Amino acid sequence: MIGIAAYSISQTGGQRLSIIVGCLAGVAAVLGSELYRRSAQLAEVRLVLFGNEMSFITKADMRQAAQRMFFQAATRVATRPLEDGSGNLREALTSLKALFDLYREPLEGYTTPPPPAKGDSVYELALDVLNFELAPFLAKWHPSLKDFENRHPDKDESEWPQHAAFRAELSQLQERLRPYVIGLGEIAGIRDPERHLRPSGRSVQSRPTVMRQGGSRPAARE
Repeated sequence: MIGIAAYSISQTGGQRLSIIVGCLAGVAAVLGSELYRRSAQLAEVRLVLFGNEMSFITKADMRQAAQRMFFQAATRVATRPLEDGSGNLREALTSLKALFDLYREPLEGYTTPPPPAKGDSVYELALDVLNFELAPFLAKWHPSLKDFENRHPDKDESEWPQHAAFRAELSQLQERLRPYVIGLGEIAGIRDPERHLRPSGRSVQSRPTVMRQGGSRPAARE
C-alpha cells in the first residue's frame, strides 16, 4: 500500500501534488506537536519526606490520583487549623476517619494501577499517610473520646479531661501531614500547592524538599 501511494504521488504534478504534500506536512506537524506536548507533560518529581526520598514519574493517571488526594486533604481538618475554643472534636475525628477511608479505598480496589516500572507510586505515599499518621492517631483518640461520651452523655466535650492533649496532638498531626499533602500537590502539577493550605497572614513552615525534572515549571524547594 505504501508503494502504491508513493507511485501515485510521483505521477501527480502541479497543484494536486502541492495539496498532497501540504496535507502530509500538516499531519506530520500535528503529530509532532502532540508528541512534544505529551513528552513535555512528563516530569520526574522527587520528594524528601522525613528523611525518605521518593521519586515519581508523573503520568496522567498518577497526576489525577494525586489531585484527588490533595483536594480531599486540603478541605478537611487534616490540614485546616482548629483554633482553641472553636471547632468540634468529634467532628474532627469523623473528618479524619473519612479521609482515612477515602485514601484506603483505592488501595483495596481492583482498579488501582500496578506499581510503575520506574519510581514510586502515589499510592505508596497514601499508604504512608495511613499507616504512619492517620491510623495511630485514630486508634488512640477515637476510643478515648467515645468512652467519655458514653460515660458522660450530658457533658460537653470541653469537659473531657484529655481535651487539651487531643488538640495539641491534632496540631502536631496537621504539621506532619502538610508535607505529604504539599507533595501530592506537586505530583498533581498544582501551581504552588502550599498556598491552598496557608491560613491568612501565615506561612507554612513544614514542606517537603521537591526536585522536579522535565516539564516546564520549576518546583518549589525547601
